[in-house]
Amino acid sequence: MNFNTKVIHGGQHHESATGSVNVPVFLTSTFAQKSPGVHSGYEYSRAANPTRQALEDSLASIENGARGLAFGSGLAAIDCVLKLLNPGDEIVAVDDLYGGTYRMFTRLFEKYQLKFTFVNFDDASKIVDVITDKTKLIWIETPTNPLMKLVDIKAVVEIAKGKDILVAVDNTFATPYLQRPIDLGADIVMHSATKYLGGHSDVIAGALIAKDAELGEKLHFIQFASGGILGPHDSYLVLRGIKTLALRVQRHSENGMAVAKYLESHPAVAQVIYPGLESHPQYELAKSQMKDFGGMVSFTFKSGKKEDAVKFLEKVRVFTLAESLGGVESLANHPALMTHASIPAEKRAELGITDDLVRLSVGIEDAEDLIADLEKAFS
Repeated sequence: MNFNTKVIHGGQHHESATGSVNVPVFLTSTFAQKSPGVHSGYEYSRAANPTRQALEDSLASIENGARGLAFGSGLAAIDCVLKLLNPGDEIVAVDDLYGGTYRMFTRLFEKYQLKFTFVNFDDASKIVDVITDKTKLIWIETPTNPLMKLVDIKAVVEIAKGKDILVAVDNTFATPYLQRPIDLGADIVMHSATKYLGGHSDVIAGALIAKDAELGEKLHFIQFASGGILGPHDSYLVLRGIKTLALRVQRHSENGMAVAKYLESHPAVAQVIYPGLESHPQYELAKSQMKDFGGMVSFTFKSGKKEDAVKFLEKVRVFTLAESLGGVESLANHPALMTHASIPAEKRAELGITDDLVRLSVGIEDAEDLIADLEKAFS
C-alpha cells in the first residue's frame, strides 16, 4: 500500500463479530476464557486490548516496522526504551532535546547509573569521539525541538553499525508522512502521539515502533511489566486521527512554508528557523531526508528582548498561546518559559534557546488568516 492508503487500511480488519468497519472501543479489563489458560488471544487489557492492538498494528504499518506499541504518553514510551538498558550503559543524545526528555534523562535515569552525553549532531561524525564500548543507545530528534536542527539518520546508523548500539529516533515533528526513520536504518521510532498522530489536541498518548520482531517483543515485555499502556478510548482517538494524517500534514506543511516566508520578510524578525527555507543551514539534508518540511516554525526578534516575545504572544488570537503542538489549530509557545523551562538557563543559553525565541505550531486554518493574526501581534 502507498502511504495515504496505509493510514486508513494498514494493519486494519473489519470487526469479526459484527462486521463493524471501525474498530469498537473495547471497554473491558479482562476477557472470558474457555478453559484455564485457553483464550482467544486476549487475557487482560494491560497485556493486550483489541482497540489498542488495532492502533499498534496501524503504527507498525505507517512506520514500516515490525511491532507497534501504544503508551499513556510520549514520556512513557521513552521510559520503556531506557528500561532496555542496564546500569553503567551510556547514551549519546542530540543536545537540542524536548525539555521533558532532557528532564527524564538527567533527573530520573542518571541516578540509576545511566550516563548521558549530549552532542550537537549538525555533523554526525562528531558522535564518533564520544562513543565508547559502553554506549548502547543513540537518541535522536529530527527536526529538533525547538531549534529545528536536523540529524542525518543514515549517517548516524552507519556510525552505529556493528557496535551493538540501538538507534532511536523521535519522529514526532516530522511524522511518518514526511520521514520514516526505520527505512533509513533506525531500530526504534518514538512518537508523542498527542501531537500530529492524534492531531486534535484531545488525547495524551505515546508510541514506539520497533524495526524487528525480537526488539518489539522486548519492548512489549517492558510495557506489560511496567504498565504504561494506552487505554482503549484514547487508542481509538489516536487511530481515528491517523486516518487523516496525510491530509493534515500536507496542509500543515503548506501553511508552515507560508508563515515561514512571511516571518522571514518581517522587519521585526531576526531569524526564522524552518527546514524548508534555503536559509536553513541543513536545507539540503531536509530535501533529501524529508518529503516536505512540516508545520513547526521558530523565530527570534531583532531586539533580542524577552519582553517583545511575551508581548507578541499575548496578542495572538487565531494562534493560541499554549503548550503542545501538532493539532489542527495553530499554537504559539515561548520555549524558555514553557516547554523547555525544565532545562537550566545556562544550558538553554548554550543551545541557543534564547528568551526572545518563539515556537509556532502552524495549524490547518487558512494561511491568510494566520498571517493576518501574526501581523496584528507584531503591531
